[in-house]
Amino acid sequence: MQNVIKSLCLVTFLAAVKAHQHASFSNVFNPLTDKRFYREKKSFLCIDGSKIIPFEQVNDDYCDCEDGSDEPGTSACPRGRFYCTNLGFRPHYIPSSRVNDGICDCCDASDEYNSHAHCQNTCWNLGQRERAYVEGQMRTLDEGLQLKQQLIEEGVLLWREKQAQLRELQQVAEDLQIKLEEHRRKKHEADRIKEQTLKALEAGDSSLLRSQNSTVTSTFKLLDINKDGSITVDEVQAKVALVHDEERVLSEDEAVALLGGGYQMDLTKFQHTLWDILTEGDSVKIRDTHGAPGVGEDPHLKAADRAAEWEATNLKKVEEAYETVNMEISDLRKKLAIDYGPDWEFLFLNSQCYKLKVYEYTYTLCPFNQVTQKSNAGTEVSLGRWGMWAGTPKNQYSQMVYENGEPCWQGGSRSTTVTLTCGTETALRSVKEPSKCQYIMDFQTPVACQPVLKQRGIHSEL
Repeated sequence: MQNVIKSLCLVTFLAAVKAHQHASFSNVFNPLTDKRFYREKKSFLCIDGSKIIPFEQVNDDYCDCEDGSDEPGTSACPRGRFYCTNLGFRPHYIPSSRVNDGICDCCDASDEYNSHAHCQNTCWNLGQRERAYVEGQMRTLDEGLQLKQQLIEEGVLLWREKQAQLRELQQVAEDLQIKLEEHRRKKHEADRIKEQTLKALEAGDSSLLRSQNSTVTSTFKLLDINKDGSITVDEVQAKVALVHDEERVLSEDEAVALLGGGYQMDLTKFQHTLWDILTEGDSVKIRDTHGAPGVGEDPHLKAADRAAEWEATNLKKVEEAYETVNMEISDLRKKLAIDYGPDWEFLFLNSQCYKLKVYEYTYTLCPFNQVTQKSNAGTEVSLGRWGMWAGTPKNQYSQMVYENGEPCWQGGSRSTTVTLTCGTETALRSVKEPSKCQYIMDFQTPVACQPVLKQRGIHSEL
């Protein structure tokens, strides 16, 4: 009976050679490479070369070799391994101690050849399920790789667009820099004229005021209330007052006299008549904007004030535009400095956010920006800001790390590790908190699909 069992186990072991030509495991026996050791002959050499024993002692339920190689089909050796053929499913090894222990470890029941356990061969059903799963994974991978290629093409175009946008903004900034210098010069000049006008008024230098031709037009426009290009009697009465009797409104005759004897005058006539009278400032002056005369209402000074204010307003607008463009340039440069993958395939994730509700919390992942957690009560907590890629050396783009979130009540700051997995759509799949304030997320996206995965198919025996 012992010889029958020994032969049966040896046949089982050798059958694995034919059924699993590519099986290979470290630190265990390989049916393909070790077949020569189990050919029936007068003696058996332990695979580690430590001992030679009679071949009759192979599978005799007694451990003779230190490496357990003489007992591949029994549980005699503590270091022994039993090879499960598992035709129709995945072959594998189990410790020899599990052979004939009454528990079915091999799906083909080959490990319980001499026990009272009633094992059924489930390898085919297991193989079918795994084949269906792997086929589904392969279909997902194929579709994901196709979508990834599209995203790569979009990423390249988007990268070029952003580079062009950066160049355009830089050109706008250069143009605004030139305008900024010009408006600064104009404001400085307007401030200088205003200062000179004020000094001239204080010194009573009317000849200097008359040399300021620009104030003539400004004063004319101030008096021309209805903006029809002429000054009338009514407009003179409304805007001009006597220096020594500011409250009294000029009579019609007085207004006509100021208009040179007529009832209206244009800019040319104004410059040679009423302008000179106003410039002298001895008899009449211009009322303030509210219709009442007051101190410091000289038309020259008012014109200089308006010119200075105008230039100051223009300068402020250009400064704000210049600052805005520079902020846009800085923001765009920061975005372009991020590693979006070798083909910019992850670029489309920038400025996007993905949400997932888990119980009473809503988690939001904004790639290359931040991760947040929001409760039903509306309280939002930062779980970290974009830090770096932290994948394996073979695939550094398989994990993202978000650091320096809000502090935990126990100290330290919150952080999140995001694992990217292959899928046909881009979505946040799961969120867990394995340790206090340390979060992990599963983020599915086609750009995480790797062509190398297609080489990891199931064995042909499935």
